Amino acid sequence: MRHVEHVMGTVFSFDVRHEPSGELRAALAAAVGLVHRVDEVFSTYRADSPVSRLGRGEITLAECPDEVAEVLALCEEAAAVSSGYFTGAPGGRLDPSGMVKGWAVERASAVLRAAGATRHCVNGGGDVRVSGEPEPGRPWRVGVAHPCRPGELVTVVSGRDLAVATSGTAERGPHIVNPRTDAPATGLASVTVVAETLTRADAMATAAFAMGEAACGWAERQTGLEAFAVTASGAMWWTAGFPRYGLVGAAQPSKPML
Repeated sequence: MRHVEHVMGTVFSFDVRHEPSGELRAALAAAVGLVHRVDEVFSTYRADSPVSRLGRGEITLAECPDEVAEVLALCEEAAAVSSGYFTGAPGGRLDPSGMVKGWAVERASAVLRAAGATRHCVNGGGDVRVSGEPEPGRPWRVGVAHPCRPGELVTVVSGRDLAVATSGTAERGPHIVNPRTDAPATGLASVTVVAETLTRADAMATAAFAMGEAACGWAERQTGLEAFAVTASGAMWWTAGFPRYGLVGAAQPSKPML
């Protein structure tokens, strides 16, 4: 079963590698509904969303849905791990968007697994959570776009039960702010993080991108996390464990594969 949904200002795709059944169709519908609810609660573009109202001081955290406190706590954890390079309040304005998308994909994936769909891929705007394998004996393969060469891949991540998140300038230009300078981070063109959950991978990719050159040493010290980056000059670096998952070097496939 495959489904594409436009939500949260991007495209979510669901690829479930099981024979369709009523239960799985219901689970897929529930996963899609969950992502829409996350958008309703956390969108900073909706003036009536709980997060927007909380940011303006119109309501308290206790008056928000429980998910808001959960996500803000995760933002605080990410800020501590990244020495403040991740923040849920860029520029002093409440905006946990750097956490929300990965967290939403992870929750949607959990809904599918709970219904018995152990072989699936959920892609939220290029950030991917894979479960199991697409076919027995074959891992999922996630292509990572080259930030400097449109239409090309810079690496391909391969594996089972993992998450892949990329932050960069290719799609939206310099939009991630270094919280220490309040200026757009420009040291990297893109950074891809591989971790067990997309909640962590997405937040840490954002933090690593904000760090710029310092991200290489920081990523190497993190347990359960591997990274691959392209610098603003086009050079590449990767953590010691990244080759377990991804191709490195100049020769890369020309299109993404799942």
